[in-house]
Amino acid sequence: MAEPPAAPPRGRSSHPLASPRARRRYWTVVAVLSVLAAGFGVGLLAWDNPMPAGSDGFWRIAEMRATNLVVMAVVAICQSVATVSFQTVTGNRIITPSIMGFEALYITVQTTAVYFLGVAGILAVQGVPQFLLQIALMVAFALLLYGWLLSGRYGNLQIMLLIGIVIGGGLGSVSAFMRRLLTPSEFDVLAARLFGNVSNADASYLPIAVPLCLIATALLWARSRRLNTMALGRAASTGLGLDHRRETMRVLFLVSILMAVSTALVGPMTFLGFLVATLAYQFADTHDHRYVFPVSALTCFVVLSGAYFVMRNIFHANGVVSIIIELVGGLVFLFVILRKGRL
Repeated sequence: MAEPPAAPPRGRSSHPLASPRARRRYWTVVAVLSVLAAGFGVGLLAWDNPMPAGSDGFWRIAEMRATNLVVMAVVAICQSVATVSFQTVTGNRIITPSIMGFEALYITVQTTAVYFLGVAGILAVQGVPQFLLQIALMVAFALLLYGWLLSGRYGNLQIMLLIGIVIGGGLGSVSAFMRRLLTPSEFDVLAARLFGNVSNADASYLPIAVPLCLIATALLWARSRRLNTMALGRAASTGLGLDHRRETMRVLFLVSILMAVSTALVGPMTFLGFLVATLAYQFADTHDHRYVFPVSALTCFVVLSGAYFVMRNIFHANGVVSIIIELVGGLVFLFVILRKGRL
């Protein structure tokens, strides 16, 4: 089937950046975000490096820190692209893929390992095979949910989201019950894994995480025009010749891969995707996914790297970075809901 044209939102020009002013604004935003991303990246590599600049020791320390930068880049791309795509297929700008229970499943796996194996359980869920197993479990969980609720005669996206929330809540309750039965030492070790943190990632995971991230992102970016059409709604996209249900399944499959990679790599970051997607639409000032995706990824990397740089090098508070990101994202979420007055 030929790829359908991406019909513009009503009242807009057929080209997302039709006017010279819009183009200048967009590329100015991209340039500013790129400079900020490069600045924070260099700062994380070189700031407070105890070795003399240019020495072998300096570059060795910088190389070790570069692993964290790669992890941040992978998480930024996964969270931003997945959230923007998920919001498009669901037709809702205030929900994130986390609503499907990915993070609840991750927390349950980590908690179960510690509950049955003790502190050694943390080691049992680390390593490349376990990393692959966690990704496979999350993707399989998502596919079962999508296939069951979207392929049936009465397939309904809203029911799928509701059931995803219920399953996530159930898994969260089970893991909370198990955490209450842990010893204080086991609970402390587990708590460090249940907050999203770049230090949770292992360099050995990157040869798997990077290709999965790039392939899924490339496939979603290649479907940008179809996503533009889906943003018009089910009836309009079907009228333009798009198989809405099949396309929704494909996009949700790619979204599940991105979210599984991000969550298995660093842990839960519930509101990060929502925060950067909301900012990206404001910065890009267009609905075309070809332009929104790059801005959202750059925005997410700036938020992540900037938060880590400020908190670690200025306030010397390594463990609160993800908490602050979640706090800011939650406040933005509440602000958007109160402003819209509806979900």
